[in-house]
Amino acid sequence: MSEAKSAVLAAAEREARALDHQETIAVVRLAGESYGMTASQVAEIVRPQEIVEVPNAPEHVEGVNAISGERCSPHPHVYTDRVLRPGDPAFFDILHSYNGYRTCYYRTFAVGSASPAMVDAYKRCRDYMDAAISIVKPGITTADVVKLWPKAEEFGFANEEAAFALQYGHGVGLCIWEKPIFSRLVSLDTPEKIEEGMVFALETYWPASDGWSAARIEEQLVVTGDGCEVITRFPAEEAMVAGTAYYTTTGPLPRIRESQSNKNNAGALDRIGAVVQSARGEGARVGI
Repeated sequence: MSEAKSAVLAAAEREARALDHQETIAVVRLAGESYGMTASQVAEIVRPQEIVEVPNAPEHVEGVNAISGERCSPHPHVYTDRVLRPGDPAFFDILHSYNGYRTCYYRTFAVGSASPAMVDAYKRCRDYMDAAISIVKPGITTADVVKLWPKAEEFGFANEEAAFALQYGHGVGLCIWEKPIFSRLVSLDTPEKIEEGMVFALETYWPASDGWSAARIEEQLVVTGDGCEVITRFPAEEAMVAGTAYYTTTGPLPRIRESQSNKNNAGALDRIGAVVQSARGEGARVGI
């Protein structure tokens, strides 16, 4: 077969796979449900303890993108065996297969508690996601979606190439990344039309103001006749806290708190100063 003919056939295959038929969509839905079950189990094993395996792993796992702690900002897209600590943010993206069809969606957890900065970052990340989802329907283009997302310079990167795959979208099917592609790096210049039956994932990211934590969300969609349906159902409208719940002498430790305990005890210096002054005054009265 000539190179030219091979190229034409490959292009036709990519175009065909961009539009998933009902049978394919049904399998992708089941793949998402399988991931959702796995994600819930990941939430149960998020503990600042020893490294553990993901329970009930699916038939094929290409990788588990697990990012936590200070490695969340900037997001490196590579994973390590770093141990989780109380107060860490943690992203999990389990790239798995169900009957040959891939699932790709991120979920962010806070280990034990989330800082106010992380909560704010998650809200911003969620807003970018939901704004994009709200306009998805047949006839729009990938450029329409990425125009709603922030420029690279707005969240700490020099250019769109440096920020590639942080505000992102991609088709999902027999491969993890298929057409259409959503990115400010390419979509503004080469937009792709959204059509009914497409299955794709949208990904958003936002770094927290504390300089080290961040939020990452990914949802898979099926384009319907008049909009879209989100088929990734593991809850993600608010930041999820997983792992050990701690209790103090006054009740449960707050789920929103700074990871450094001293930052949750405002006014300590003033209180100690008042105690010292009181003690000095008492000493003067008794002649010490």
